[in-house]
Amino acid sequence: MAVIQVVRSEWTKIRSVASTLWTLSLAVVVTIALSMLISALSKNEFDKMSAKDRLSFDPTFTSFAGMSLGQLAMIVFGVLVVSNEYSTGMIRTSLAAVPQRGTLLYSKIAVASGLALAVGMITSFFAFFLGQSMLGSHRASIGDPHVLRAVIGGGLYMTLIAVFSMGVATMLRSSMLSLGILMPFFFLISNILGNVDATKKIGQFLPDQAGSKIMQVVTPTDHDTPYGPWGGLAIMALWGLAALAGGYALLKKRDA
Repeated sequence: MAVIQVVRSEWTKIRSVASTLWTLSLAVVVTIALSMLISALSKNEFDKMSAKDRLSFDPTFTSFAGMSLGQLAMIVFGVLVVSNEYSTGMIRTSLAAVPQRGTLLYSKIAVASGLALAVGMITSFFAFFLGQSMLGSHRASIGDPHVLRAVIGGGLYMTLIAVFSMGVATMLRSSMLSLGILMPFFFLISNILGNVDATKKIGQFLPDQAGSKIMQVVTPTDHDTPYGPWGGLAIMALWGLAALAGGYALLKKRDA
């Protein structure tokens, strides 16, 4: 089957499953709503901040506060895109129609990643502009140095979260197992490793910890990382590529 036909088939699969589209919608709503709330609270608390905290205050990064929950929906999206076929048994039909497993996998990843990128960019720009509107006089402008990079980076961050999740789900073939590993990893383990002094040097190389640097304009005074914003995003991209490579290796070896 021609690659273009496989891509069309994967697009049909994704848009015909309501749960995947709902999770993307949830990612947009949750991220923007929480970002606006945190930005409004930050505006009210700004005058109470110490001089040190005011100097390190990052209005751009504040407007991305909702990413912490929005990425949950992107994780679910990435897992469902892959695991739905295994849970329904449709993977056998897909492999019969497209014996070239690499073509099948990477067509699915390409379509889902393109959709995640579109949603991620829309979410990031809306979160920024609406978040800044909540900050009042403390807001940043899209034309300020490095702000546009941070906003575009927010969309790329959400996309890479979905890509990494797709790779993990391809390896594990189970939505429950994949979510049971990814959720604690991003919402518990990563935060612990990144905030405990003894493990900070390890935590800063985890995908979310490294990738989130792309959304920062003001560098926190208490953080010293050996890479910049684009370096952090590159580390996150390597995690995603490693997960996809692992998924492909296992898909190629085992039965459906």
